[in-house]
Amino acid sequence: MLLGCIADDFTGATDLANMLVRAGMRTVQTIGIPGSGSVEGAPDAVVVALKSRTIPAAEAVAQSLAALAWLRAEGVRQVYFKYCSTFDSTDAGNIGPVAEALLDALGAEFTIACPAFPVNQRTIYLGHLFVGGELLSDSPMRDHPLTPMRDANLVRVLGRQARRRVGLVPGPW
Repeated sequence: MLLGCIADDFTGATDLANMLVRAGMRTVQTIGIPGSGSVEGAPDAVVVALKSRTIPAAEAVAQSLAALAWLRAEGVRQVYFKYCSTFDSTDAGNIGPVAEALLDALGAEFTIACPAFPVNQRTIYLGHLFVGGELLSDSPMRDHPLTPMRDANLVRVLGRQARRRVGLVPGPW
């Protein structure tokens, strides 16, 4: 298996699985972490759909690490953490804590956080996330009932969640 994806919600997992299939990858999506050997055939990619976006950060980390352990046991070669393109989170997590736990488990020193998804009008300019033509913080996501997004600056948002240094690679993405 080439690619193992850990998604923080079912909808995003389905979107990702659909994009992988459209790109020619044989893809399986699971709801939760499957049992040992429960993925049949020889998929190129598996997308593990969790419901970890709005649970306490420690629980989201535990579920994501369990998904990673399962993917590794299945022989996955690359891992992708799929979070929402509107960077839905709180200042305490879950994107930063899960990303750092996965980095630690994989022995990696850094990752790139880029929630751009142009087909859904999610773009980034100089570290600021836009929804259509509006800053995320000016969009209807500002008052989301579970994960209000009052700051469009991704460096600041992730910096409040992470232990590691968070920086910016400038440019429109």
